[in-house]
Amino acid sequence: MEDRYRRPADRLVTTEINIKRSRFITLLGRASSEDEAREFIRQARSRYPDARHHCSAFIIHLDGAMPIERSSDDGEPSGTAGNPMLDVLRGSGLLDVVAVVVRYFGGVKLGTGGLVRAYSDAVASALEAVEVTKRSRRLRGTLSVDHADAGRTEAELRAHGWDVVGTDYTAKAHIHIAVTPDSRDRCDASVASMSAGRYQVDWSELDWIG
Repeated sequence: MEDRYRRPADRLVTTEINIKRSRFITLLGRASSEDEAREFIRQARSRYPDARHHCSAFIIHLDGAMPIERSSDDGEPSGTAGNPMLDVLRGSGLLDVVAVVVRYFGGVKLGTGGLVRAYSDAVASALEAVEVTKRSRRLRGTLSVDHADAGRTEAELRAHGWDVVGTDYTAKAHIHIAVTPDSRDRCDASVASMSAGRYQVDWSELDWIG
């Protein structure tokens, strides 16, 4: 099972190209499920309700299975929009990605080959602007320390190369970290050393981080 993959950062990217007076507006973003991808497409339709076409493609990661892949030509000739868009997304290597290309027809027909190139180029231009993040399956750990020790402990954890993913404050300061399974023992040793044995990490199950 893959324990890491790349996906878009959680922000909308919008780009536009113009070909023979037709406008191709691409909206590209992150979707962690098929329902989220379909909601992204619905919102794109709502944002540009007067456009002739709202073509789409998405690829969603699934644990232990092949990714979900879907595409739609949305009224364009079969195979000229959705599949070319999906091919470009595949080529990017990203998962949890959804793209919608909104077309305002400019009055000049592009032909089958022209449409394939236009929709491919539209998605490729958005991918050039996207910020990519890495998602990995890691162990979550919580280090509960006195409030007075929280800042120093966080700084020392980061200095040792450990990934601090957040801190909650209740009666104690609960510092949350994420590590690869094979580095758990080294992290435990770091914490024991930096705290002179006062603190230890409470580990939970593997989880997706990022």
